[in-house]
Amino acid sequence: MLLKKSLLAAFVFIMVSCSDSNELSQWRGPDRDGKYPQTGLLNQWPEEGPQLLWSYEGLGAGHGSVSVAGDQIFVLGMPDTMGVIYSFDMKGKLLWQKEYGLEWYKNYTGSRSSPTIVDELLYFVSGQGVAFCMDKETGEVHWSVDMFKKFGAQETPWGIAESPLIDGDRIILTPGGVEHNVIALDRFTGETFWTSKGNGEQSAYCSPILVEHNDTRLIVTMTAESVLGIDAENGHTYWRVAHKQGNKINANSPVYGGGRIFSASAQADTTKGHLMIQLSEDGKTAEVGWRNEELFNLLGGIILHEGSLFSSTYDKKEWFSIDAATGNLNYISDQVSGGAIIFAEGLFYCYGTDGVFALVEADETDCRVISSFEVSLGTDQHWAHPIIHDQRLYVRHGDAIMCFDIAAEQSR
Repeated sequence: MLLKKSLLAAFVFIMVSCSDSNELSQWRGPDRDGKYPQTGLLNQWPEEGPQLLWSYEGLGAGHGSVSVAGDQIFVLGMPDTMGVIYSFDMKGKLLWQKEYGLEWYKNYTGSRSSPTIVDELLYFVSGQGVAFCMDKETGEVHWSVDMFKKFGAQETPWGIAESPLIDGDRIILTPGGVEHNVIALDRFTGETFWTSKGNGEQSAYCSPILVEHNDTRLIVTMTAESVLGIDAENGHTYWRVAHKQGNKINANSPVYGGGRIFSASAQADTTKGHLMIQLSEDGKTAEVGWRNEELFNLLGGIILHEGSLFSSTYDKKEWFSIDAATGNLNYISDQVSGGAIIFAEGLFYCYGTDGVFALVEADETDCRVISSFEVSLGTDQHWAHPIIHDQRLYVRHGDAIMCFDIAAEQSR
């Protein structure tokens, strides 16, 4: 049996390694920073919103984003207590669905992870802390790892909420164990490459990023009370900056730009709010550049654009811009409700927790809502981050996904 598994892993490794496409689909876009390199998009929507091409209801509970790879669309859901992964074609036809085990059913129920796809392999983590590698064409499980059993993951109040990071032939995950805090696994076999003790804290619902700073490659993530900089090659923790949130929710992925790391969390405790970390020349040490403890962002993501951070306050009608160099407030606007923010072709796409989706033009001096519409399908919280792919906007709201045509040339 062991030999059979080894031969299968070797076959998958050879086939994927020989692929020329190296196609990657992941959380918050190609660079995990909320920016999508799409062009030819509508710069204003019809009054009723962009054209709805198709929708699907019945996924079950969930907060993770849609992922698109090749001619397939993937999303996780929880119809009862068991998690299900769904695959659709580009017209919204269900190709297959596969139950993968118990999901998070205790509070704010549902799947959390957004699938990460590289070539023919698909990766995600259940709210119960089990990491999976599947064949994207069939849903066949190549391997799975229970991070509670193997790495001593610590319980969190709202489950594990992480979208895996791929670094070459490795998958990066944050079980949040006391000894095994952040880990790198062989993405073809699930075997351990390295583990990092980090600061020994719980996982904090954050998805890590890969930072290439001069000659140093860092895994940067947030755990319950820390922002961590970890050597991508061997798991050595280079630096830790304290960042506390009373409920131990550091859910926003950090953003990197110009030798600086930007992070954001919600209100509570002494090091709340927005944070800029200045990296040393080699990236192996770091210090606080500034903190803004007056403005908060729970889980909507931040966008770094032309010297400013764009962010919003959870469940409030507050959209704001911060000077990235100083941390000083540029302005606060009440035109847009707090929620998930992404960016494409010079405009911001803002999905508010009130269910209003807005197309926004903004800079360091002001913002203006160009168009907006209400997301009418779906259930529960408006938390899932939207994505843009092939001039289409994908919105997930609980048990529903919607595909909108946002191409400037409306010919499809």
